[in-house]
Amino acid sequence: MSGNTIAHETTTSAGQNGTTRGTTRDASVAPRRAARELGLRHSEFDLAVHLGRIRTLPDDGGGGGRRVARDEIERTRAEKGFPDALRDSVRSVGTTEGAALMEVTRTRFTRLARLGLLVPVTFYVNRYRAVVWLYLANDLRRFAADERNAALLKGRTPEGLRDQLTEGLDLRPRNWRGRRLGFLLRRADDPWARAAAVASLLDPVEVSDVVKDPYERSYLHRFRPVPPSHGSPGSPAAQLAEEIATAADPDEIHWLRTDLAGAMDTARRRRPAPRPEPGGHAHQPAPATPRPHEHRRAAHAVPHPSPTPPGPSPSPRETEAPGRFRGLLGRLWRRDS
Repeated sequence: MSGNTIAHETTTSAGQNGTTRGTTRDASVAPRRAARELGLRHSEFDLAVHLGRIRTLPDDGGGGGRRVARDEIERTRAEKGFPDALRDSVRSVGTTEGAALMEVTRTRFTRLARLGLLVPVTFYVNRYRAVVWLYLANDLRRFAADERNAALLKGRTPEGLRDQLTEGLDLRPRNWRGRRLGFLLRRADDPWARAAAVASLLDPVEVSDVVKDPYERSYLHRFRPVPPSHGSPGSPAAQLAEEIATAADPDEIHWLRTDLAGAMDTARRRRPAPRPEPGGHAHQPAPATPRPHEHRRAAHAVPHPSPTPPGPSPSPRETEAPGRFRGLLGRLWRRDS
């Protein structure tokens, strides 16, 4: 449901002297300026990048950020229906507006989302510390227009699904994490960046258990994507957002651990992590991370079936919220946000 994407490519052109000239800072602009020139709010621009509607380039000035080529801005402006079509493609709505768009009640909309049938594209924590999920308007229109979903939009919710909702099933956090991972992997142009994208959804204890070498963990951390900002660091809103961004279900954790191990194998073959030379100096290895808690160790002590990536329709019985989400987060998510 994430829409069509465009691969991130750095284009080069040959000058008259026959040399190859890459995109430079002189031929690109910072994201905020690109957003202004395209008539987008900063949040809309970020979403357009995630969805592949706008391609970005690494900042060759050494800042570690991303930039937008002038050619990309002109390409986007030349698209049919600009700027309305671009804005509409990144329009996100909350529960009230989404329910009206689908012509259902807010209660039914929330049920569909908790069941994993509507996948959030982003979220924020409001001043009451409640999680507000946002959805792509285009996704909701497609879902409502699909005749196969007619029974879900009208009439009673099937008894089995009602039971799962009563037990606290809420797949919105998991589905958002799966969608975010897709965003991050599309932007990753390096095997270490791909591994870091997967690691960003795991608790550091889990990462340490998979990537045991401290030099590799330190190098992996350099590529870690910047997490979404929600409140000041250490605030309740920031802590809540961090909980949402960290894999919670045992089968989800197992799948991500397996994917991280495979991504690390690829990264090692392509470019080993830097290590100190004999007699030389090197960066300090990451501090040792404590071993996983006993309950996590037990979760990985038994064989697991072939992992299945998180998606909009995993088995509900396998994805019920774990104990750490049944307290504050469970109460917040059960609000009709």
